[in-house]
Amino acid sequence: MREEYEVRGEVPGVGEYRRLREAAGLSPKGVEAAEKGLPNTWCGVTVRRGGEAVGMGRIVGDGGCFFQVVDICVLPEHQGRGLGKLIMRALLDEYDRRAPASAYLSLIADGDAQHLYRQFGFVDTAPASVGMFRQVKKIS
Repeated sequence: MREEYEVRGEVPGVGEYRRLREAAGLSPKGVEAAEKGLPNTWCGVTVRRGGEAVGMGRIVGDGGCFFQVVDICVLPEHQGRGLGKLIMRALLDEYDRRAPASAYLSLIADGDAQHLYRQFGFVDTAPASVGMFRQVKKIS
C-alpha cells in the first residue's frame, strides 16, 4: 500500500499547504501567513501520490534550543494507511540527526492525534507545565 506514496524532505508550496490544512480539518491559514511562515521551516516533509501532496508535517524553531512539531496532516481519503507515522518518523529522524542534545521538541496534540505522538515518545507536560497559546486574530 505504501509503495504508491513518496515521502519527500520538502515543504509544500503555499497553495498545497493551505489546501492540505483545510482539507484535513486543521485551522485555515491565510496566504500572507503561509508565505511568511513556510520559509522558516527547520525541517519539512511532504507525502505525495502521483505528484500530488496528500500529507505533510513540519518542525519549526530557533535551530538550537527550541523546536515545535506543526502541521501534521493527511488528507481524509488517505488516512488509515500509516502516513502520519511515516511523516513523524521522517521528521524525528532529521531532528535526532541535526538538533543539539539539549534541544527541546514540543507540540500541541489536538484530539486523537495524541495517540500518534505518544507512539513516538511524546508525553504530557502537565502538571509540571501547561501548554498555552494566544491568537492574534481569526481568519474570516
